[in-house]
Formats: sequence, C-alpha cells, structure tokens
Amino acid sequence: MLRIALQSKGRLNEKSTDLLREAGISLEENSRRLLSRSPNFPMEVLYLRDDDIPQTVSCGIADLGIVGFNEVAERGYPVEVFQHLEFGKCRLSLAIPKYIEYSGPEFFEGKRIATSYPGILDRYFKERNISCEIREIAGSVEISPSIGLADGIFDIVSSGSTLVQNGLAEVEKVMDSDAVLIGTPGLCEEKMQTVRTLMSRFTSVLRSRGKKYMLVNVPNDKIEEALKIIPSMKSPTLLPLADKGWSAIHAVIDEEDVWDKADRLKQIGAEDILILSMEKLII
Repeated sequence: MLRIALQSKGRLNEKSTDLLREAGISLEENSRRLLSRSPNFPMEVLYLRDDDIPQTVSCGIADLGIVGFNEVAERGYPVEVFQHLEFGKCRLSLAIPKYIEYSGPEFFEGKRIATSYPGILDRYFKERNISCEIREIAGSVEISPSIGLADGIFDIVSSGSTLVQNGLAEVEKVMDSDAVLIGTPGLCEEKMQTVRTLMSRFTSVLRSRGKKYMLVNVPNDKIEEALKIIPSMKSPTLLPLADKGWSAIHAVIDEEDVWDKADRLKQIGAEDILILSMEKLII
C-alpha cells in the first residue's frame, strides 16, 4: 500500500483532494484526521504541514507527496519529482517599495531582504555574486518594509494583489512553482506499479480539464475546411449521416476556443453543433 502526504490545510489541500477524487480515489471522512485510508485504492493519506512533506517523503515515511515545487526547492531533500499537476501555480519574486527606483539585481547589494525561503534566495544571490542580508521570517513577509524590518521581500506571488495592498512592486521573478507529485527515491517495483497507475489517472484528469467534446454536422464537400477549423488530438471521428451528403465530426477542443470555432463552422455551412462537458480523457 502506498502512503501519500498531503497538505493538511491551505491552498493545496482542497485541490489535492479534488484531484484524488476525480481520479476515482475515495477517502475516509474524518474531521480530526491525521491518517485516512482509501477504501477503493491501495493508498492511505497522511496530512501534514506543507514544509514537512519533502522531508517526510525523502526519508520514506510517506512514499509520495503533493506539495508546491517551491517547498521542494527550498528544503533541498532528495526526492523524485514524478509529475507536475498544473494547479497551485505561482512564482517566487523579489519586491521592493513601489516608490523606489529599481536598477536591476545589483540593487540588492548590501540590502536587507525578508523571506520565508532563505535557501532559494541565497542560491539566487550567490549565482550573481550579490551580498545582502537575508532575514528569515515566518508569516506576513510583505509588511517587513513598511515597519523598517527590511528593504525588500522575497515571497510567493500569485495575482500580485497582496503586494499592491502593501505598497510593493514586483521587480524580479526568481522561479515559477506549481504543485508536484514527489516520491521517495528507489521505491520498489510493486509500489512503482501503483504509482504509475496513479499518475495515469492524474494525467487523464488533467488532460480533460479545459476541454469540451464537439459534435457537428457538416456537408461532405466542406469536411476538409471543417477539419482545418477543429483539428483533433490525433484524428477526429468522422461518421456519415442518414441524410446523404452530410457527415458528423466528433472532436475534442479547448473550452476557450468553443465560440470561435462554432462561428467559423457555421460560416461554412455546418449545422447542429453540440458541445458536451468532459469527465475524463484516457489515452
């Protein structure tokens, strides 16, 4: 049985449990839970603080973990990154008070920088031969400049609204991050078989997100034009209709392209365009 470590609360907890649910993995309900077992998949879930997950996976207490890549980079424990999960996207950036003119990374020479990610920041500055004072802070890093604790900050940025609220401007992006599936190095083959099954399910769920299934009736003499408008992942399904001279095209398209493609198809004479939601995309 696999043991996977998930964040007990916070921004990745809900998305991680949603991913497991969409992958067909049920979990026992327990409001005061530390460990939860799946009744329909050989897995149990260990709920931890996000910054404890890389170490827990590295030493084999948990076989797998879902955590932000920023935590993996910061902690530095040896783990295998099996899969990027396309949620929890953010960036780690340097920011300074917005009224200060920024001249480039050399601006930070001799400055005081507040952060919860001293390891990543220290490596960044060492690569550029910049010497500064890194002040490690747990909590609201963004208030540090306003109370005179630091000249700038290094922190997670998603929308940037928190920076704006605190009078800060983002000046340097150091790295991008998202949720990743990590694993203990050297898992046995039996466990790796289960890991591969899990990853395949995750891939199916992730590929179906943002996709729609389109069915459209097209005159046969317009099929080539229609296929240029709605290319499929491999080749669209083409079926003749009972009405001679017409065929139905079935294809998977990006949700954001639905209206543009529907309008273009209608312009070439397509009819009866049906758009369906997708649950899974198994390849």
